[in-house]
Amino acid sequence: MDKMRIGITIGDINGVGLEVILKTLANANITKTCIPVIYGSSKVVSYHKNVVGIENFSTHNVSSAERLKYDRINLVNCWQDDTNITLGQMTEASGKYAKISLEQATNDLKQGYIDAIVTAPFNKKAMNMAGFDFPGHTEYLTHAFDKKDSLMLMVHEDLRVGLVTNHLPISKVAESITKELIRFKLRTLHTTLIQDFGIEKPIIAMLGLNPHAGDDGLIGKEEEEVIRPVIIEAKKKGMMVMGPFPADGFFGSGQHRKVDGVLAMYHDQGLTPFKALSFGAGVNFTAGLPGIRTSPDHGTAYNIAGKNEADPSSFRQALFLAIDIARNRRDYKDMHSNPMVKKNKKGTEVHQEGDTIE
Repeated sequence: MDKMRIGITIGDINGVGLEVILKTLANANITKTCIPVIYGSSKVVSYHKNVVGIENFSTHNVSSAERLKYDRINLVNCWQDDTNITLGQMTEASGKYAKISLEQATNDLKQGYIDAIVTAPFNKKAMNMAGFDFPGHTEYLTHAFDKKDSLMLMVHEDLRVGLVTNHLPISKVAESITKELIRFKLRTLHTTLIQDFGIEKPIIAMLGLNPHAGDDGLIGKEEEEVIRPVIIEAKKKGMMVMGPFPADGFFGSGQHRKVDGVLAMYHDQGLTPFKALSFGAGVNFTAGLPGIRTSPDHGTAYNIAGKNEADPSSFRQALFLAIDIARNRRDYKDMHSNPMVKKNKKGTEVHQEGDTIE
């Protein structure tokens, strides 16, 4: 089966999530590209379909992702009760149903009923009111797959920006950045660029933590004591890593165009330039997990919910990226399960061309 089964969580029912989902899936060619699987409620989807004003949009309603139709837009009904929709408002109910949608899609992803999920945005406070004990999708999925950590990777065309720390107060960032953490994030970024993006020998740039990357220790010592030693270690292992670079000059001079991936130290250091460069079409990918998850790079946008003004570009790109990564990962696994691949004495794989994959 060449078409990927892509699960779609509806996010906050009072936000723009279903609007961008419906606008994306309304394209008649979507079912030729993938098998969409919406996790939600037929009643909620119908309500938003009327708000958006999309005609000739129908779904194949099922109770389980085990019964999908491969030429239709599938809808897994996760609940049957009546739902109170109050567009533009943060409510406990909006968090409750976003949580149910996410949990069922994640379970089906773990069970192998779908190949990837694309998550529509939810409101963190509404989720917390509904008993969701995680800062965001990334942390929830990392826990769900029983992993210690993962990598938040923002993607737009050839721009890929990963984060060493995610949703942390600035006051806690410096103390959280350790050699061990940077090693893990760098290794995860390197692996995902190879397996999920098909880049054989990726070039990675590492940003510094402090202004001017510490100015040789005058502004801060993290670059010399923590970040640079990890870069040196990585180079000795054959990885193509450069830095640490001052974040402002790096993006301002266009150096991001010369590398395959960038590793930023904290949330706003990476996402501010990323969003300025991606023009609202960026995608959030959770790298380093057995399951594939992407999402648009915007939030619930309560201020325009129900006004039919939401731009589906970012969600559409998130869907396409999920498809591409699912295919790349499948092809990579197929290639490396080839019995013609031999192993050297160190246990690393050596291919006929002589390439060694760490």
